[in-house]
Amino acid sequence: MMIPASNPLASYRTRKEAIDKAVLKVLENGWYILGKEVAAFESEFAAYVGCIHGIGVGSGTEAIHMALKACGIGAGDEVITVSHTAVATVAAIEAAGAVPVLVDIEPDYFTMDPDKLESAIGPRTRAVIPVHLYGQPADLTAILDIARPRGITVIEDCAQAHGAIYRDKTVGAWGDMACFSFYPTKNLGAYGDGGMVTTNDPTLAQHCRILREYGWTERYISSTPGGNSRLDELQAAILRVKLPGLDADNVRRVNIAELYNRLLDNTGLTLPKRRPQASHVFHLYVVRSSRRDTLQTFLKECGIGTLVHYPVPVHQQPAYRGRLHCGDRMEETEKIALEILSLPVYPELTETEVHAVARAIRKFTEENDD
Repeated sequence: MMIPASNPLASYRTRKEAIDKAVLKVLENGWYILGKEVAAFESEFAAYVGCIHGIGVGSGTEAIHMALKACGIGAGDEVITVSHTAVATVAAIEAAGAVPVLVDIEPDYFTMDPDKLESAIGPRTRAVIPVHLYGQPADLTAILDIARPRGITVIEDCAQAHGAIYRDKTVGAWGDMACFSFYPTKNLGAYGDGGMVTTNDPTLAQHCRILREYGWTERYISSTPGGNSRLDELQAAILRVKLPGLDADNVRRVNIAELYNRLLDNTGLTLPKRRPQASHVFHLYVVRSSRRDTLQTFLKECGIGTLVHYPVPVHQQPAYRGRLHCGDRMEETEKIALEILSLPVYPELTETEVHAVARAIRKFTEENDD
């Protein structure tokens, strides 16, 4: 592709000297798992989010798994989340032994519909996982107002929303715990897998630290059943280099989104909407088109990469179809799955490239105008 859908290599090249230096330092230090770099990054990232504790783990999926286990959620417990999300969200719930209950989304913002959440709560509901999808915060006030009086744990899925702000706080600082992914294409991405759990609760934080390494409270002594989910020193060192630039990268993403908004006006596409009193950090710039597949093919022929996040809702996936409980009809989820398309958006994308994407879309619109 002349213009790829994502470009983590460009992110590396902009910070190559600092990243290479950080990696070499770790290699020469000789400590590669849960060392000083991880501890420093945990502290720095937690402070960025506005939390006291950060626990580095192996991936964003494992972050959700560890958070659920730390909260004591397991066999027979129901956890409510959305079907319009990466399968990882639901896979983590099942890995913890819990039962996923899926609800529909708001049509404008693609995040959990609080009304559908309330109607899905039952006697076995123990937790809710709102997903801040595409960089857009979910309606946390409404969700917390429903969950807190009922004693339901709230675990934020922030895998696509590093640095997004809802009202007066960064996402990740609202729930009982929050989970981040550092997959290479994320707003804050490593060059391998990595994840983080954030919380202000010292007991939950300590439980999470024990669970991520075999249940050890001292080396080789497992006080509780645990697993292996550790952020490594190399990825932590890389993320420490990139974290100070996260806000500037997010501003660049927002500027690109605003340019797209201007250039794609009157093209027949439905452009992204932003929730009031929230900052969207545009991990993805997602449009809607009734001719999505034809448009995607046309853009590919123009050398422009696009992706669909996500083409098949979780409740319709072969692995889950017919065996997950859905709190209500998935009308909005199923509708948008046929229409959504993610256009290129990353800090290194140039204005010239944004104009090229827009020109191609306008050409498609002119050639296919009814």
